[in-house]
Amino acid sequence: MDQQLFESVDQYISDLFGYEDGVLKETIKSMEDADIPAISVSANQGMFLQLLARTRKAKKILEIGTLGGYSTIWLGRALDKNGYLLTLELEQKHADVARKNIIKAGLGDIVDIRVGKALDLLPLIEAEEIGPFDMIFIDADKPPYAEYFEWALKLSKPGTLIIADNVIREGKVLEDNCDDERVIGVKRFNKMLADNKQVSSTIIQTVGSKEHDGMAIVVVNS
Repeated sequence: MDQQLFESVDQYISDLFGYEDGVLKETIKSMEDADIPAISVSANQGMFLQLLARTRKAKKILEIGTLGGYSTIWLGRALDKNGYLLTLELEQKHADVARKNIIKAGLGDIVDIRVGKALDLLPLIEAEEIGPFDMIFIDADKPPYAEYFEWALKLSKPGTLIIADNVIREGKVLEDNCDDERVIGVKRFNKMLADNKQVSSTIIQTVGSKEHDGMAIVVVNS
């Protein structure tokens, strides 16, 4: 079992179900052209997120980490015309590319992009009483994942689904003396998640074109 095999299986699944349409492929191309890091979810993961949102019958979604809008489009397509998706992005350059992609996907009327540091924006969102959200997707810088989770809980309600990506880091979470801030951040998040009695949660290992990682899946308890 190796990375080439994982990528081939990922491609087999994506080809079989035809996950990526022209808009999604153009979104990936636009990020390449703008020199935006290729760290979006895979097509298979995007469909997984969309199915989760549809299963939850989400009407209001919060995304922390927009990048070029690839995952935003997957999530936005789970909403009806009266839905609302609020996505937060640190970099103005990324947000500009994402906005064009989101409009091209026909989601401009239901997606709100806000630019700035998420830990500065989240208190403003709470003050505006935009929440609670039905689903929250965390896929941003890893060191403050625990803080993002704390804010996700504040903006949730019983039954809210919270997904956090990249929480296994190629198995580096098993290393006791790892000095990678991203690994330290997700380990802190994972421990906080395990100790929290307000939620029911697990972590699913993922392999594929995005290598070995994992997603935390969380439901806020009644």
